[in-house]
Amino acid sequence: MEPSRDIQRLIDIMAALRDPKTGCPWDIVQTFETIKPYTIEEAYEVADAIERRDMDDLCDELGDLLLQVVYHAQMAEEVGEFSFGDVVEAVTRKMIRRHPHVFARSDADTPDAVKLQWDEIKQAEKADRRARRMRRGLPLEEHSGHLGSVQRSFPALVEALKLQERAAKVGFDWSEPAPILDKVEEEIGELRQALKDGDRRKVADELGDLIFALVNIGRHIGTDPEMALRGTNAKFRRRFSHIEQELHAGGETLDAASLERMEELWQAAKAIERQLT
Repeated sequence: MEPSRDIQRLIDIMAALRDPKTGCPWDIVQTFETIKPYTIEEAYEVADAIERRDMDDLCDELGDLLLQVVYHAQMAEEVGEFSFGDVVEAVTRKMIRRHPHVFARSDADTPDAVKLQWDEIKQAEKADRRARRMRRGLPLEEHSGHLGSVQRSFPALVEALKLQERAAKVGFDWSEPAPILDKVEEEIGELRQALKDGDRRKVADELGDLIFALVNIGRHIGTDPEMALRGTNAKFRRRFSHIEQELHAGGETLDAASLERMEELWQAAKAIERQLT
């Protein structure tokens, strides 16, 4: 089998990998649950390639992410649920339906009007989806309520952000960042007290409250907390790598270096970064 620019070739490859008689032993035994972590991982690798502005990697990672879509569609087709073609048809139908100002007659001619129209269409779609679930006898509880559309499967920071955005739509929100900073200080105090009391369950609870409040600040100042943390992670990697390289250059090792020595090199890395910015 030869590579191709045609999506059908990828679908055929996946079908061959999943063939019960002649396919790959590893691929044959996979399920939606076992493949799900890889799907999430590939989405993050796409984001990483974008942040690094590496177009070669981005092309490669988008292919890996597309493979995940094909993989899930193949497994769904095997149990008679839907095929890759159904996935494509569903998303094209959705895009056409949600953009009547492009593909049909509509008065939405400003970004705000388009967003309002988008939200109205999504509400209609939710009603349709609820009716379909009822017809199939599927549970509705997890999709009910004003916050029901926020998926619990999101990464925790993303879920927190989306919960806050949904609540803000009905006015349950701070008016500005300043009182949220007060809330952060309050949560820090409660975390200190929980640590002092030695209550591990309370410590975890208060830590979660503190992180939730920090996410809220990011939302109010227009900074995606997930991307902000990823930026900090990258910064930590750079500075720690500097420590490692400097120790190696001086014939030292991480295991043998004192905390004071590593802190000295950490501060040196920060000074280098300031000079470069």
